[in-house]
Amino acid sequence: MLSKPLFASALLLSACTLISTASFAAEPRYNQVALRAEVSQEIAHDLMHVTLYSEAQGSDPAVLAAQISKTLNAGIAQARKVKGISVTSGNRHSYPIYAESTSERKGPQITAWRERAELRLESADFSALSTLTGELLQNLSMGDMSFSIAPSTRKSHEDTLLKDAVAAFKARADLATLALGGSDYKLVRLDLNSGGFQHPAPMRMEAMKGAAMMDAAVTPEIEAGTSQVSINADGVIEVLMP
Repeated sequence: MLSKPLFASALLLSACTLISTASFAAEPRYNQVALRAEVSQEIAHDLMHVTLYSEAQGSDPAVLAAQISKTLNAGIAQARKVKGISVTSGNRHSYPIYAESTSERKGPQITAWRERAELRLESADFSALSTLTGELLQNLSMGDMSFSIAPSTRKSHEDTLLKDAVAAFKARADLATLALGGSDYKLVRLDLNSGGFQHPAPMRMEAMKGAAMMDAAVTPEIEAGTSQVSINADGVIEVLMP
């Protein structure tokens, strides 16, 4: 057990340490400057996405479902024969169609059923997917066509842009330090964030003219477009004055 003089000394030392720590924490930091640097790059889309669908209406929901499944399965089988194309099933739903009844007691009556099922295709081979799409349009309808950057492509570009963003931030920090008459600076905080803006990817589809065109596969003309990928460097520096 500590003697009273030693115990009092220990308490005094602890109190001094706490006061010193509190003073250091509360010490204001001057000459802090918030800076932002951004670098960006236009990157060509290298993935093509196509959504096709089959839609029909009938009085018997079971017969209707079988009809839709047969059409969709034929499309899936055809798509799987093409190398480099990913095939997945999309949304599928059916709903009743009502008609007003002449009898108030019966209320609206179901007169038919309507069903729609989607087929989704994806590929980096635009030519192959475009040709396949034209062939499938003989039995399916076009739901959507879009383009994107593959994850691996985006990552490789972001890694390069990240280095450029840090370099750009350093350049701004040097400029701010010089403008304030400082001798150097300390980095207080730096946040790096990725972003980007995807431009509309236009798609032109040739119009079917005449009955003869209905029997031929129609290949859409495509423009993949680009997306702007960016890296933002937001941070705070403390300028050291001479």
